Amino acid sequence: MGVEQILAHIPALRRYARLLTGDASRADDLVQDTLERACLKWSLWQPGPALRSWLLSLMHNLYLNQRRDWRHDDGHLPLDEAPEPQHEPMTQTGERMDMQQALALLPLPLREVLLLVTVEEYSYAEAARILDVPVGTVMSRLHRAREQLRGRVTALATTQRTVPLHLVK
Repeated sequence: MGVEQILAHIPALRRYARLLTGDASRADDLVQDTLERACLKWSLWQPGPALRSWLLSLMHNLYLNQRRDWRHDDGHLPLDEAPEPQHEPMTQTGERMDMQQALALLPLPLREVLLLVTVEEYSYAEAARILDVPVGTVMSRLHRAREQLRGRVTALATTQRTVPLHLVK
């Protein structure tokens, strides 16, 4: 395996993992797990598809597995319900960007599609392959994600900061 091939994709993996998990340390762990899995499964990669798409598919599946397995982890909360880490610099400032907050409130299937299409700039067909869903599902989820995001950003902009964000729906 050419390690230099994978190294070029680490920034995209880190960006997607951070947006997916909402936490830098969990994102780094997810990237590490993805890279380990890629090394173990290297023989399964077909040179035809883009390497980045294959790596993001591995990451997506690992993330879903981690979320599914939370019940077997001594009662820890699932990743989306875990309390916000206290070491986050943004937590210390007391404020977070409205868009990031609204994005975190999106259901995972909608957030995944939105991130792949808008942040990672994948086509609908490529996103469908990564998530293993039909292209129509990608289009539908993307539309719903954009509508929900638009509504939540508007709600966050008009809501006083004294209302806890988890109560804004």
